[in-house]
Amino acid sequence: MNIDDFKDTLNDKMVLITGAGGGIGFETAKCCAIMGAKVVLLDIDREKGGRAQKTIEAVCPGHSEFYEIDLADENSIYQMRDYMLNKYGCPDVVFNNAAVLHLGEIGQVSSKDWDHGYLVNLKAPVLLTNCFLEEMKKRNTGTFVFVSSSGAVAHMGAYELFKTAQAELSNTLSMELEDTEICSYTISPGLVKTDTAVKSIEAVAGSMNITLDEFYEMNKDHIISVEDAALGFAVSLLRAKEYDGQELGSIQVLHQLEKQNTDTDTCDPVLLGKIIATYEEQYSGWHKRNIFERQWVLRDFKKCVGMTADEVYAAMEDMKNCGGRLSAQNRQLLKSMILYWEHQYQLLQGFEKDRQKLEENSNIIRGWIADIKNCIGK
Repeated sequence: MNIDDFKDTLNDKMVLITGAGGGIGFETAKCCAIMGAKVVLLDIDREKGGRAQKTIEAVCPGHSEFYEIDLADENSIYQMRDYMLNKYGCPDVVFNNAAVLHLGEIGQVSSKDWDHGYLVNLKAPVLLTNCFLEEMKKRNTGTFVFVSSSGAVAHMGAYELFKTAQAELSNTLSMELEDTEICSYTISPGLVKTDTAVKSIEAVAGSMNITLDEFYEMNKDHIISVEDAALGFAVSLLRAKEYDGQELGSIQVLHQLEKQNTDTDTCDPVLLGKIIATYEEQYSGWHKRNIFERQWVLRDFKKCVGMTADEVYAAMEDMKNCGGRLSAQNRQLLKSMILYWEHQYQLLQGFEKDRQKLEENSNIIRGWIADIKNCIGK
């Protein structure tokens, strides 16, 4: 699978990418241009940004423009907004990729570096959202993408704290926009040997008292190239509606695309019918709850499964007529349902205080999980 497989899939789209002068940001911008989008590359480094634009123009003439910006400067962001709206109108995609990395133990990182990390790694994505959200609402379409990180890592607090906060920003935005066609999701590149990543990995390896080579050897099965990470970033835009409200990784996107091209699998039609009936019964029950409970359940469901309850209901209806032959997409849906029921099982353990009810309901959920596993042969 390569970017040429997705030519013209982003035709007539305008994509704004921060930190696009090099690394994954640049490769993502190039992928989007090859896919047909007009790309505006935002970067603080004029030399890198200009070089990146020339490289993309050599491959896709007329599909890119470089704009110099300091994301730590609020006025610089507003000036860019005015420029964009006056020249192109509202972008279809705002891709928050840029980051600054300040390393050191908590208490050793200077106040200045904490402030700088906050301004670039969190405040800038908030401001960029503010810049274009109202215009997206007017036309009821658009996508916000946030490149986050996985969580707490020693010596990287001034980076990780703000990058992980982007995931909460994205999730909150998705909830507030759930009745619109505007999407928001979080994606991480995985373990990629960019210049920024190498600096962070050196710090992590040091905190583990191992060498850099030892770290790479331990994680060799999880390392992906800059090009593959960027491909995952770019093609994720094609499934923005599906990924809305999700936190995923670039390699996850690539694996899902590969699965779409596999042959269908066969499932026992009777067992599949039982699985569908179980879901329909739960779906009906959710909609009978009061509005606050219903909203919480449906949001929790979408976060676990990657689709709305209505979308899964429609997919289940289609499966009724498949004769037990599951497409790769429906097979993946059933796998996601396993994760959801496992999630419900864990919630039940902390919620139900009546031991008899706990045992009864736990057995019911374990039965639902077993049905799906038996159906798809997992």
